[in-house]
Amino acid sequence: MGAPKPTLGYGSRTEAVIALRREGMRPSAIARRLGIEVKTVAALECSARRSTSNPRADAGNRKNAVLITYDLRCHLREAARRRELSVEAVALRILETVAYSNLIDAVLDDADEVAR
Repeated sequence: MGAPKPTLGYGSRTEAVIALRREGMRPSAIARRLGIEVKTVAALECSARRSTSNPRADAGNRKNAVLITYDLRCHLREAARRRELSVEAVALRILETVAYSNLIDAVLDDADEVAR
């Protein structure tokens, strides 16, 4: 095994892959960004999973998970595809934007107006 290759400001390609996956990027988008093959992205991700004491550690914190229904997932799929993100990552960005920008009342009030 060779020495780590610093990539995109991370200490290694593996660190870059894990960080970009946590941001919700798809393996194909990561491969293009790093200039490597998709199968290399998968191998680096698999290797990182094996090296952790908790094999599910990179799966995120499940206790904070939000259920995304099939219908909602269908509505978000195109936006996720355009941004090369997972549906979950897009949903999280929307929630964070609305919550952190104090737009909850505005969004919900507008939704009430549309429903009338």
